[in-house]
Amino acid sequence: MFSPPQIKQLAGGRLYLSHGPIDVVLRAWGTADAMGASYAAACSRFPHILPELCDELAVLRTPMHEGPRADGPVARRMLDACRPFADVFVTPMAAVAGAVADELLAHMTAAAPLERAFVNDGGDIAVLVAHGHVLDVGVAGEYSRGATPLLNGAIRLDAASGIGGIATSGARGRSFSLGIADSVTTLARNAAAADAAATLIANAVNLDSPAIRRRPASELDPDSDLRNLPVTVSVGPLTPAEIETALAAGMGKALDCRRRGLIGDAALMLAGETRTLGAPFRAGNARAQIGGAKSLRLEAHRSGCSSCALHLDLATKWSSPWQPSHIP
Repeated sequence: MFSPPQIKQLAGGRLYLSHGPIDVVLRAWGTADAMGASYAAACSRFPHILPELCDELAVLRTPMHEGPRADGPVARRMLDACRPFADVFVTPMAAVAGAVADELLAHMTAAAPLERAFVNDGGDIAVLVAHGHVLDVGVAGEYSRGATPLLNGAIRLDAASGIGGIATSGARGRSFSLGIADSVTTLARNAAAADAAATLIANAVNLDSPAIRRRPASELDPDSDLRNLPVTVSVGPLTPAEIETALAAGMGKALDCRRRGLIGDAALMLAGETRTLGAPFRAGNARAQIGGAKSLRLEAHRSGCSSCALHLDLATKWSSPWQPSHIP
């Protein structure tokens, strides 16, 4: 069905793994032996992931409220991440990219002790930061110049942050969305949890407006797990009141996710406006910092996804207690 998996070395000590729809860029830091062992573990596990998912694809396209059950380790990660949202329409596919990233990172860290690592599956990123280290994740979410987002910020993580995953969803991404958000980025305990939450929060950034064009998912892709649900095709100019209404709806969902302990934080972006929850995952200085510095040391970046990772346009109004902070 698919061509054999591809594994290539990239500049900067990174590794690229591709198999069918899965595109991963990863990197680890540590001793030479530890890095070699972790890369070997990822390369050994990777070729089996897509076949395992294909074997259970029918189950993974089943809505959570119907009680799907799966056997594969990645599939179980997907189910675990989506189970808290079983009260709305969602299938385990909402967490597939994050679950793949988590699975690879788990094998890497089981093989060797690492100082830092990231596994970026199309923009949904599993991260590891050991004590005494930090990881700067570059983000790009400025859409003022067209469909390709520009670099406009960063997230700094350390071990005390409790963050193990970063994910993004929205109407500008490569997957269908029920909402109209340009992008929603979430921080959570792992990438699968962040992936599922970002999907549901992005769906909630929504309203009825003649400026929004939708079509049933099945008309665009007969195999879509969203079936006949209307997905966003395009969003025209919105009034300030419409933008605020849609973002407020999304913020309500994000706040509920944080209250339930499903995410540490979220940033919601629509038509040049940004809203964030703005609270650290844990108290203290180990919070994720987001800023507009242009000379960032980028160590994790998006792969194969047109959607942004974070939108903080510091030239416009935004509602957050986070303040711009240069990250050297």
